[in-house]
Amino acid sequence: MIKKNPSKNKCKICSKLIAGRKDKLFCSIKCKNYYHVNLRRVTKEVSIKIDRILHRNRAILLEIMGKNAVQKKVTRITLEQKKFRFNYLTHSYVNSKGKTFHWIYDFAWMSFSDDEILIVRKRENT
Repeated sequence: MIKKNPSKNKCKICSKLIAGRKDKLFCSIKCKNYYHVNLRRVTKEVSIKIDRILHRNRAILLEIMGKNAVQKKVTRITLEQKKFRFNYLTHSYVNSKGKTFHWIYDFAWMSFSDDEILIVRKRENT
């Protein structure tokens, strides 16, 4: 007695039955390309929005620091008034004293208290 495979895979795009390997996800190159082109488009749209926020945050820190300052203390209100978005950063670093630095590219900030923020600029290795 030959058993039929009741769990035939369907294409992720058009829902047609897929012939061939069991692990195939698409019925044709056209459906596969459609899926990946749209996936890249959606990813790019989200990335552009986040990148704009990161660049804006960096511009705010640069404006406050000026061209030559290496570190500066400011009030949290100063950053909030400039519409700084604290939740957007490129990475974080915890130093040996347990203090967390939140980085946006080459600038970082660390909260001293609810009111004070220390802004630092990454030093170039010369």
